[in-house]
Amino acid sequence: MNNDLMEKVLQEVGKNINLKNIDMKDVNKIINRSSELKKAQTNNNLEKNVEQVKKEADLMSETSPITEFVGTAIGDTVGLVIANVDGFLHDKMGLNKKYRSIGIISDRTGAGPQIMAADEAVKATNTEVLSIELPRDTKGGAGHGALIILAAEDVSDARRAVEVALKDTERTMGDVYGCDAGHVELHYTARASLALNKAFGAPIGKAFGIIVGAPAGIGVVMADTALKTANVDLVTYASPAGGTSYSNEVIITITGDSGAVRQSVIAAREVGLSILKSMGQNPVSTTGKPYI
Repeated sequence: MNNDLMEKVLQEVGKNINLKNIDMKDVNKIINRSSELKKAQTNNNLEKNVEQVKKEADLMSETSPITEFVGTAIGDTVGLVIANVDGFLHDKMGLNKKYRSIGIISDRTGAGPQIMAADEAVKATNTEVLSIELPRDTKGGAGHGALIILAAEDVSDARRAVEVALKDTERTMGDVYGCDAGHVELHYTARASLALNKAFGAPIGKAFGIIVGAPAGIGVVMADTALKTANVDLVTYASPAGGTSYSNEVIITITGDSGAVRQSVIAAREVGLSILKSMGQNPVSTTGKPYI
């Protein structure tokens, strides 16, 4: 209790009793004791908060009893692995007979970041991209989630690919900017590989960019800006009724010279963010660390 508040209390008490008969030393003792109790209570609350944080950290770091669990990443992304896929499921999934193990990347928020990360994963491991699907999700937002299946002959390759993808998702989420009104999402790689080829038909080995805007009208302006900025080729165009899972987005992918693709992606980013800001929003990077 601070001195100003104590003084007010004493003034109220003084209306009912004669403070002249009270020893001021006793009053000071009361004030000091109140301060000590408040300090002790604050320290106790702090200790409880620290203890709670430690408990939550311990829970997050505990080894999962599920052997298929590999780890998690931003965007409600979970990485899983199946060492030996059931025979009937194997056939339904269309797996090549030589692949008995699969790695799984599944998320609720963001498809592009996870696909870009999976592309890096297949570059670094002996795995193949079996399928990439874009479910309508984003936890009520305007975009997609993702389901990525990676196949491998050996479970260690599948697990390693999932680990690489989870780690790289933290990087590729850097150029996803969200706000209440919508989002813009940009991706760039100097060398596309199997995941980007499977998802978007990217020319393997060439520079590749992904440009996303929501609501969809913003995506149209971003696409136009990108194609006018540099000499790039349009690979795919997807809109709410064609190419997306009826999401409120326009998504284009581009290829060409590395410098030109990067320049187009950056130009699209600037116009997309400017439109969202003009709508009274403050779109921010998901991680605070843009990578393009």
